[in-house]
This record gives sequence, C-alpha cells and structure tokens, in this order.
Amino acid sequence: MSRTGTPRGRRWLLQLGIVIIVVYCLAPFYWMVVSAFRRPNEQGENSWLPSTWSLENFEAVFGPDVGFGRSLLNSLVVAGTTTVLTLIVGTFAAYTLARLNFRFKNAAAGIIIATSMFPGISLIVPLLKLFTEIGWINTYQAMVLPSLSFALPLAVWTLATFFRQMPKELEEAAMVDGLTRGQAFRRVILPLAAPGMFTTAIITFIAAWNEFIIALSMVNDEKMQTATVAISRFTGITGFDSPFGTKMAAGVIVTVPLVIVVLIFQRRIIAGLTAGGVK
Repeated sequence: MSRTGTPRGRRWLLQLGIVIIVVYCLAPFYWMVVSAFRRPNEQGENSWLPSTWSLENFEAVFGPDVGFGRSLLNSLVVAGTTTVLTLIVGTFAAYTLARLNFRFKNAAAGIIIATSMFPGISLIVPLLKLFTEIGWINTYQAMVLPSLSFALPLAVWTLATFFRQMPKELEEAAMVDGLTRGQAFRRVILPLAAPGMFTTAIITFIAAWNEFIIALSMVNDEKMQTATVAISRFTGITGFDSPFGTKMAAGVIVTVPLVIVVLIFQRRIIAGLTAGGVK
C-alpha cells in the first residue's frame, strides 16, 4: 500500500491541502499589508518585506482634505443599520416560515430565495430613478434599503433552517406552563437562536460594509460616501496617477477590524451552531 493510502498519509495530504488554501486566500491580504507599509516611492519593489517600514500611507489616508474618517463613519452607520433591520425582519420572517402553517407558504419561501438571485447591477437604474424622484439621493436610506433587500433572503433562509432544527416540544412545554406563543418565542426560542442570529449578523454586516455598487450609484456627495467608494476615488498628486500605497493602507484599515471580529468569535459561532436547539 502506498504511503498516501495510510491514515497518516491521508492526514498529511489533508493538512497540505489546508495549507495551500490558507496561503491562497491570505496571499493578497499579506501583499496589501506589506504594500501599505512601504514608502510611496518604493511601491514598485517586489520584496517580501518593506526595505523601510513607513506610516506615510496611513497618514495620507487620514489627511485633512481626504475625509476618510467621515467615510468610515458612513460605512458604520449603513452597515450597522442594515444589520439591525435584517435581524429584526429576518428573525420574524424566518420563524413564521419555520413554525407556522399558512396558505402559499412554499410559494413565499420560493419568492424569498428567488430574490437573492437577482444581480445587484440590474437594479441600479430603476433604483436610481426611484430615489431621484422621491429625493433620496445622497441619503443613508438610499444605501440601507437596497442592502437590506439583498441581505434579507440569506438571513431568512439561514435562520429558518436554524429554527426548524429546534424541537417543537420547547414551545409546547412553554405554552403548557402558561406562556403565549409570542412569549414562548421571546423567552425560549430567541435565547436558543442567539448563535444563529449572531452568525447572520456578522455575515450581513460584512456584506453591507463591503458593498460598493449601490453606494457608488446613489451617492455623489463626498460627505455621504462610504469607505469603499472613498477608496475608489483616491487620487494621486496630479489627479491622474493612482496612489497605490494609500489605497492599500485604506484597505488594511477597512479589512482588519472585520478579520479580528471573525477570529475572536469564530469558536462561539461554530460551537453555537453545532450545539442545536436541544441545548
């Protein structure tokens, strides 16, 4: 038998595959970080580490005339509002689909999942026309509502699957003790569904934080633009050259907080999802 056919050989191949995937995924991020710490006149270098570590690019990002701090605040407002609304609406909708019986239930579930298949770019023109007519251009709601419509189908589908895994005996026991269905949902189901809601919140926040097309199309005021749009509009000294190092530094600022949050809470997310409703 070949070495790869033994348990030890298969384990070695599995670990090698994991290493290849991790390197493939992290290589662009590593190069972004390295480029962010290079001096502007050394961006053409191909060395693995900067010859001279510098914070010039980060200083340029937060320059007085750039307004990147305001863009970060706009992204936080849009992503945070989208996440909260998605959790509120998505939780009730998912519980309704998972627990209640009503006419056209399957049709409603099919419509919800079908809406997630529409490419966002195809909706830009009608949304732009609608928001122009009602005076929503350069407003937060012009970015929040489209992001909400794209995030809700995935949230509803994910949470509905989580609710279906919970035994119905939990609610029945609570209602035998005198609680209404609404009270049982609030006091029993919601605490047990916290891991699924937490996972949904992280996925929704990341998607809304990284959203670009809608924010680019609905906002032309620099004070209302999000971080992703601000990065795309960075200009060099002459206005025609691309400030590569500054963009890499801004990319690090936008990406690192999300990576840290996921790394901190990954154990809780995975453990909560695998524990199930019986817990």
